[in-house]
Amino acid sequence: MTYSIAQLLTQDITLQPIEIKGWVRTFRANRFIALNDGSTINNIQCVVDFENTDESILKRITTGAAVHIKGDLVESQGKGQKIEIQVTSIEILGDSDPDTYPIQPKKHTFEFLRENAHLRTRTNTFSAVMRLRSSLSFAIHKYFNENGFYYMHTPIITGSDAEGAGEMFKVSALDAKNPPLNDEGNIDYKQDFFGKETNLTVSGQLEAETYAMSLGKVYTFGPTFRAENSNTSRHLAEFWMIEPEVAFMDLDGNMDLAEDFMKSVLGYVLEHNKEDLEFLDKRLQDVEKKLPQAQRSEMSLIEKIKFVVDNNFKRVSYTEAIDILKNCKPNKKKKFKYIIEEWGADLQSEHERFLVEKHFKCPVILFDYPANIKAFYMRLNEDGKTVRAMDILFPGIGEMVGGSQREERLDVLKEKMKALDIPEEELWWYLDLRKYGTAVHSGFGLGFERLVMFATGMGNIRDVIPYPRTPQNAEF
Repeated sequence: MTYSIAQLLTQDITLQPIEIKGWVRTFRANRFIALNDGSTINNIQCVVDFENTDESILKRITTGAAVHIKGDLVESQGKGQKIEIQVTSIEILGDSDPDTYPIQPKKHTFEFLRENAHLRTRTNTFSAVMRLRSSLSFAIHKYFNENGFYYMHTPIITGSDAEGAGEMFKVSALDAKNPPLNDEGNIDYKQDFFGKETNLTVSGQLEAETYAMSLGKVYTFGPTFRAENSNTSRHLAEFWMIEPEVAFMDLDGNMDLAEDFMKSVLGYVLEHNKEDLEFLDKRLQDVEKKLPQAQRSEMSLIEKIKFVVDNNFKRVSYTEAIDILKNCKPNKKKKFKYIIEEWGADLQSEHERFLVEKHFKCPVILFDYPANIKAFYMRLNEDGKTVRAMDILFPGIGEMVGGSQREERLDVLKEKMKALDIPEEELWWYLDLRKYGTAVHSGFGLGFERLVMFATGMGNIRDVIPYPRTPQNAEF
């Protein structure tokens, strides 16, 4: 019977003849194959009877080669593994030239592995990261399914800018060299494929709101795009977003939902991805040993995840947070890169991390932000200065979740759109929700890759998505 390596190592399989397929990690002493099939971070040792194996076959057992092995599962004589396979026959399914195969059994830089992203999951680090990414995806769908949410596929091509940021990729079928022009000399998008100017979406939130206001509880989990020319370790041009929207739920309910959701999905990987997390935890500790003491994390990777799962999130108003930051030592001694001087400042990652890691020592939810630093669709508070927004802050990363109670009052929403020069005709359908059966409703957004970064301890967002899309890079 054919098994995966994960099955062989975790299930109580009677010692018996078995078959297995995988890729050679190493082949030493013309006898010992370390085989991996992607089902687990662990290899299984396959022992070849080289004296009775054709020389031409032995020469083809090279790093990266795909093989089909038949043999007897036996207790291992060596250290480091409980079982091994005594090979009775080996078939080379796919050769791998040892002189040109990029993923050799040695340390490679992450930059080199990004250039070989089609093969980097053959390394322990990236196979562990991508298995965790898969588990987190499953945990997200599982959570929403078990809590009465409906999964909604929002459009990837849109005519609206949900964030009002304007950093969007245009979608057009017009002749780039000779586009049709209107009477004003501008590109005539009425002649384009959709008859109007369209872009790749930055968010599925606005469309999700429309479904929440009929189905009650919905969520989106799909690709989003931002044409922001940021070549940093935290920005991608294409990334995945999780966005639940719930009718009849206020900001307090939104905070409850977000906290329960985050604890649930991270708890899932603690339970189901133990070996991958232990490997990534050790990798991170090895990396941090080389850093100055001041730059090292106070918690290990697994401790950080447990810190979120096991602690109640502290809820703090933006106004209270500003007072804390204004009066804290790093601010007074000008240790922050961005000094907090007055109410209304947009908090940076260093401020968010201080609140979580130093001041409160638990995950933090900030709420009631100044209206002028938040999006138009957030509900205006009675003070006229703040909106019912909330951000969840995590250790080591800062903002993880951003959400709000949505503005359900038609007149207030129209005023806010007018102040920001957002044409009513562009979002007529969004305004209709406030005309026909409006009600309190709320939701939040979570950048999936940021969650994967937190759960894996990876320091660059390019290393937690299969094929990163960044400025000047759309390889593979």
